[in-house]
Amino acid sequence: MTNRIKYAEVSPEGYKAFGGVYMTLQKGTLAKGLVDLVNLRVSQINGCAFCIDMHTRDLIKEGVDVEKLALVAVWRDAGALFTNRERAALAWAETVTRICETGVPDSEYAAAAGSFNDKELADLTYAIGLMNAFNRFGVSFRSMPVAATKAA
Repeated sequence: MTNRIKYAEVSPEGYKAFGGVYMTLQKGTLAKGLVDLVNLRVSQINGCAFCIDMHTRDLIKEGVDVEKLALVAVWRDAGALFTNRERAALAWAETVTRICETGVPDSEYAAAAGSFNDKELADLTYAIGLMNAFNRFGVSFRSMPVAATKAA
């Protein structure tokens, strides 16, 4: 895989605008680890190697066990390894990311709204939307994951 363009360098204004959303989310009430877990799952769905690598590294730095990271893609089958709040966030991330397929049914909204207040749910959805956007940049422009650059 070869990096096509360095989008943040050639269009810094656009990147800065997305960064503003990221910084706003960092100041919010959602735990960084929860957002990183959601970012990892969204990136897995979208097949963004750069973001999968980055969020896996972030979660390891935050102390998340490798056993848990290995099961993010199959979290529904991981029993109590994921908290109820993490499960709700991961389910919401999946239905919002796959919006064309799911249409985000009322039952999925009700489940998410049962675990997050309105502001948290809005912020979680901003985070999911932002990660989906970054995944599209990463995949489209073939952003190289750190692990791949180290191996080269």
